[in-house]
Amino acid sequence: MEEEQSLQLGRDEPATEGTDEGVDTAGEIPIDALKDIEEIKEGLDKIHVEVPKIDTTPIINFDKFPITCKENTTKERLILQYAENFRRQFVHLYRDRKPLFLNPLNECNVEKFVSTTIRPTLLPYQELYTYDGCAEFVADYITFQRLDSPIELPRSLRSPTMILETQQGTSFEMSTLLCSFLLGAGYDAYVVCGYANRETTLCDEIREVCPLLKKKDEVKEEEKKKEVKKYTVKPPKDLQSKFIRKQESRRTTEIEKELEKKRLEEELKQEELEKAPPDDLHGLRIHSWVLVLSGKREVPENFFIEPFTGNCFQTQDERFHGIESIWNNTNYWVNMQDCSNGCKDLIFDLGDCIRWEYMFPGNEKPSLETAEEDDLEGFDDEEDEEKEEEKYLDMPPSWSSEIKLTLKQFQSRCPKGKKTLLYKRSKLEKYSHYLMDDGLITRLSMYSDREMEDMTQVKEWYAHRADKLDRRIHNLRTGHITEYYKQGRQKHLKEHIYKAATPGPETERTMIFYHHARVDGLVKREESATEMTEHFTNRRDFLHYRNVQFGKRQKKLEPANAPTHSSRPILKITNRFHRNPKKPANEDIAELIFQIKDDRIQLTFHHQDNKITASTREFIKPQNANDKGSILQFSPDLTQTFQVNPHQKNAKNLEVYNMLVDMVNLEDKTVQTVRESEEEVREILDNRLIEEAKSDLNISVYDTERNEKAKKHRLDREKLLLEEKKRREEMELDYLAPFLAQKGDPDRLNKEQAFDLKKDCLADLKQRLIDKANLIQARFEKETAELQKKQQWYQQNQVNMLKEDEEEYLEYCSEAMFRIHILELRLNRHKEMAPHKYMALEQRLRTDARLAEFF
Repeated sequence: MEEEQSLQLGRDEPATEGTDEGVDTAGEIPIDALKDIEEIKEGLDKIHVEVPKIDTTPIINFDKFPITCKENTTKERLILQYAENFRRQFVHLYRDRKPLFLNPLNECNVEKFVSTTIRPTLLPYQELYTYDGCAEFVADYITFQRLDSPIELPRSLRSPTMILETQQGTSFEMSTLLCSFLLGAGYDAYVVCGYANRETTLCDEIREVCPLLKKKDEVKEEEKKKEVKKYTVKPPKDLQSKFIRKQESRRTTEIEKELEKKRLEEELKQEELEKAPPDDLHGLRIHSWVLVLSGKREVPENFFIEPFTGNCFQTQDERFHGIESIWNNTNYWVNMQDCSNGCKDLIFDLGDCIRWEYMFPGNEKPSLETAEEDDLEGFDDEEDEEKEEEKYLDMPPSWSSEIKLTLKQFQSRCPKGKKTLLYKRSKLEKYSHYLMDDGLITRLSMYSDREMEDMTQVKEWYAHRADKLDRRIHNLRTGHITEYYKQGRQKHLKEHIYKAATPGPETERTMIFYHHARVDGLVKREESATEMTEHFTNRRDFLHYRNVQFGKRQKKLEPANAPTHSSRPILKITNRFHRNPKKPANEDIAELIFQIKDDRIQLTFHHQDNKITASTREFIKPQNANDKGSILQFSPDLTQTFQVNPHQKNAKNLEVYNMLVDMVNLEDKTVQTVRESEEEVREILDNRLIEEAKSDLNISVYDTERNEKAKKHRLDREKLLLEEKKRREEMELDYLAPFLAQKGDPDRLNKEQAFDLKKDCLADLKQRLIDKANLIQARFEKETAELQKKQQWYQQNQVNMLKEDEEEYLEYCSEAMFRIHILELRLNRHKEMAPHKYMALEQRLRTDARLAEFF
């Protein structure tokens, strides 16, 4: 409460607020007032404050790390001795082998066994429940660091917690972090120490194809053979010469071979240009990656995971040149197999003691049976007891602190929210969610040249878009843009293909819809300047196809303020229907054509069984067909009919007349539907312009991290309204009321009382101004003393201070410096405004209605 009062000392007094601009500087100021102002200035000038300085020199303090990071337990020391003994024996037996990676230094320069650095962790994020999700997150979140020497093992191995905090790590540190995630998710994962090619160790993928461009293997469906019916029309005989046909085929084959030869030569030439230069350290570059064995989590076969990129590879991949050792949180295995052929011939049976030498006897992998049961009868019970005793030498728990990752850190994905990767003729840009205003999370740019100057195509992926935009592909060669949308949009648009140069209506475009969500069952709409084609499905009227042909607009002289939009004239509408089994074939319409320009209506019915032709009927629209409410004039000359079955009875004139009436009404409805389709296209395009201009993003109600901004804005507005209300209440107070009460609240003042009131009021303000300055100074000195006391305490206890205490100290220093700075600003402002406040009050008193007659 005291701190809150002290921070409000800068607020102006009620009697003098809002009057700085009303001071009449041109008026005469009494000599007494000038003397008082000088006294106030002299009194305020005696008050001095000195801002304390904080020593910002960085102090290397290992106390922020847990005790497990700074010291080794008894069991850990025993493990280190056991590992050292294992290393000596290994060096003695295999002098030509490279040294093993066993006891690197951690971030506190303490030796730790590599297996104890792994800490299996399962974080509460669905993406980290699978191996590919874990690999992608580690590759995106951590920035790789090169080893100090490409052919020597690193001297240090930091904990996974430190890697997540700094977002930087070597291949060994990133593999340890990835292995911790995979083990927590239930996979049989191991950290591998071995050798790889230059591009892998340096994370150089400029010669690799982007993973987003690799096509997945698709199962090709076998084409259904057409059924040959008994009664079919034989094709016409081919009267072309077989010799000419053979010559043309030979000529075509030669041209194709020549083109194929040129294409192969160009590809070989291009591959030769893009081929990596020779590596002097080939086969000697140290690298670390992750091995996932089959069995757990339904993994069918063994595979490698590269931590720098998050890509998965087969164990026979040529980029990996050999393995020295592998380990997880339970044991350490040394590879005893020949790696002269890389990793192609390696067998990952960790229970095979001949191929894999394990360090600790408590090997969880089943060992091979190399002896018969009868041969084991000669062993003594003492040897069995020794083996049982050795099983107690198991791996101690991980010394690394708990791996934690907040939702905000997980959603950032990349350092500073964005990351750029270069691939073969392509560039991949990744952004964290909500970082870009338009919701962009991934952009893939493709080029036609190695220098990446000629861009050919751009693919963009979006998330959280209010308009449900999911993906956009811009082909710079053809100028076509393809947009993909998720479900939930108005009009249920799924895909939109159009040209970037002509995005407006009545141009070439294709729209694909979620037909199951539409009432009309529209699947696809193709539009051009002169034509529009629509495809339907699952309609009650069995309509599945509609084609509309438009004519050119006639130029008309119209006023300048007339609407520019006018509908295109319709020339022809073609409707096609599926078979309706409830109707006879000769009465079920298969194709209906409205020749609007020629005033004709053409009907084609479905084929009857065992018939090669279909019945047709054509109408000529009467002259009064467009007159509403009139009766159509009909005559037999207005219709023509072709019947497949000559023995079938002809339809009566009444039936034909009713059919003509139905067709005329159907034509009007179809034209109206076409106009609605045109209007729907315009509405979709207008909405797309608005959506692209705003690019609104949906924020979940459970996302308190991002909704905090709106909450803070609301609280700030309420605070401002409350302060404005208090200021108005204070402005309404009478500044002479306390002094009038001392004199008994007289109805009329005499000259002596008026001069006394003025003198007392000015003296009170003068004293309050000085007291306020002294109060600010006292508060300033108190804050300074507390800060200095806190600094002395930190210097005395910094050696034994925990990480939480250090963070609390830094936060206190920051808040204290902020309060001291505010107090200094308020004191300086008070010194500057005090004379003006005094002059303003003196001017008010002289102009007050109760005192004006005496001054």
